[in-house]
Amino acid sequence: MRLPAILFLTAISTALAINCKPLTTSQVKESVTIQTLVFPSETATSYVEIVPLKPLNLTAFTLCMRVATEISKGREVIFFAYRTYSNDELNVWRELDGRYSFYLSGDGVMFSVPELGALQTHFCVTWDSRSGAAALFMDGRKSLTKIYKKGHTILAGGKVLIGQDPDNFVGRFDARQSFVGEINDVNMWDSVLSDSTIKDRFSGKREPKGNIFDWETIQLTTNGAVEVLNTEL
Repeated sequence: MRLPAILFLTAISTALAINCKPLTTSQVKESVTIQTLVFPSETATSYVEIVPLKPLNLTAFTLCMRVATEISKGREVIFFAYRTYSNDELNVWRELDGRYSFYLSGDGVMFSVPELGALQTHFCVTWDSRSGAAALFMDGRKSLTKIYKKGHTILAGGKVLIGQDPDNFVGRFDARQSFVGEINDVNMWDSVLSDSTIKDRFSGKREPKGNIFDWETIQLTTNGAVEVLNTEL
């Protein structure tokens, strides 16, 4: 082989070696295995208690989860319930008329958004006491902002349940309000995350970790006919 040809091949090999660098750790998406809660049927006995990493004494929050359900309009559905001995401090609902809502110790704030269905949806609610700003996100898309419970504080000392609405402290459940379907990736922060961060969470990024609930390290206590499956994200 003549010398110019050898020099040409050497140059090509060098260029390929420079451009084909190995991916860094930040460029490789690592799979994460999390627990998925499956509520197969309507009951007054099936629920899951989840343990917070810190007391829910809150003047702001972001609450996110991935949800799938085939329950249609005309029936209430509870997604998240936090109750102390005296009050429903934070409940997240699908209303009879199909609107979505959350309640802080009294009347709730309602949002008319697309219906959840059998396809999994990343669902978040946010609230800030200082401004009263409340919003809802579905698959990274934000609703309009509403002003709700300005100056309010969510009190500590209660229990958090998935699957039922307690009318007293972990009791008096109504089957017609129970959740039927699948819930996972429940995470909560004691601040309002930015819109871009919520979109990142929808897209699969795992940071920042929830400092009230971190689903990757969550403590669960199941009751009734709840199935806990492992799901890879």
